[in-house]
Amino acid sequence: MNFDTLIQETIENYRSYHNPSLARLLKLSGFNTLEWEGEGCIVKDIQGKKYIDCLGGYGVFALGHRPPKVIQAVKDQLDKLPLSTKVFFNKPLGDLCKKLAEITPGNLKYSFIANSGTEAVEGALKLARFSTGRTQIIHAKNAFHGKTFGSLSASGRDQYKTPFEPLLPDFVSVPFGDAEALESKITPNTAAIILEPIQGEGGICLPPDSYLQKIRKICDEKQILLILDEVQTGLCRTGDWFACQHFNIVPDILVLAKALGGGVMPIGAFIGTEKVWEAFKTNPLIHTSTFGGNPLACRAALAALEVMQEENLAEKAKKNGEYFISKLKNAAENYPDMIQEIRGLGLMIGIELTSPHYGGSLIPEMAKQGVLVAYTLNQPKVIRIEPPLIIQKNEIDIVLQAFSKSLEKVKQFFSKKEPAHASS
Repeated sequence: MNFDTLIQETIENYRSYHNPSLARLLKLSGFNTLEWEGEGCIVKDIQGKKYIDCLGGYGVFALGHRPPKVIQAVKDQLDKLPLSTKVFFNKPLGDLCKKLAEITPGNLKYSFIANSGTEAVEGALKLARFSTGRTQIIHAKNAFHGKTFGSLSASGRDQYKTPFEPLLPDFVSVPFGDAEALESKITPNTAAIILEPIQGEGGICLPPDSYLQKIRKICDEKQILLILDEVQTGLCRTGDWFACQHFNIVPDILVLAKALGGGVMPIGAFIGTEKVWEAFKTNPLIHTSTFGGNPLACRAALAALEVMQEENLAEKAKKNGEYFISKLKNAAENYPDMIQEIRGLGLMIGIELTSPHYGGSLIPEMAKQGVLVAYTLNQPKVIRIEPPLIIQKNEIDIVLQAFSKSLEKVKQFFSKKEPAHASS
């Protein structure tokens, strides 16, 4: 096997038949090889180089790569019925919905199973409007809920929105963390508020103290639905099953995806209370999906949830996250001109740099050191650390060594040039 030939063929296929600009971006970022194998926290390229995956598919690989129990569940279902006929009852779908009702907080009960996070957000937005009979959706600036039209309408970076305007009407944005500003935008036509408990693509932004509790109270007083998008924060990532549990609140609709498929199958879900689900009484087919809730994806999700419970991954994420964040902060003290802040919760960690220029060098340098990281989508000054929740302390230590080495090399590189100018 000629590795160089396969690499060049694939790059050329990207250039000629997929996305020429993406091909250029990947090469400039130092990722000009082929991903080939994965196991646990390790990804290997086609030439056998190992990388510790601290990007984790933006939260997809909570159980690592190729988790055995999830793989086996999918293999078993492949030998039975991978996709649903959609006319009979589907046991894996029923089992998964029951399991989600058991693990989600409060009175969340009914689930709709979709294929992705943005599809689940779309369904949640539709349900909010259908359930309330109102149309206005309030969302946060700098948020990210997906790139389909409804999800994009509730997201917060103009770079991704402006080319597709006009987006959906009656979507209003407010600053994240400002309950008073949010309350001032509420009208008699407000159906729902949609928020991420912690903004992921916005730069791993934690909410101010009591902010989410205030929003929950406002929603209760004004009979507005609260949608929490836990696509990235949910399922043990932040050190509890769901990030909302850190803040002692329960939404009316909770959105999940990413880690739900165990890193093997794409799947999303939105889970609601009995009250909001009454909207389906008049027409149970008002919202459907051909592939959503298929047996293959549901079996993967069930196995993934079982592993999370059996291995107590929420507690592991909490402890390892505390260790990781403290050590990153120690390393950052030596580079005050480069690093503005280290923040996070559990194993959802952000490294905010003083300039995005540093990230453009730090990310490929860490790849050279055998560690995969990337920007957050709405804030290029922030590098995310979202490794599999199964990461071991010795692997964290390897990442920390690579981080320190990479920082020093980037510092030396920029010391030979004009100082990088901070920009947002």
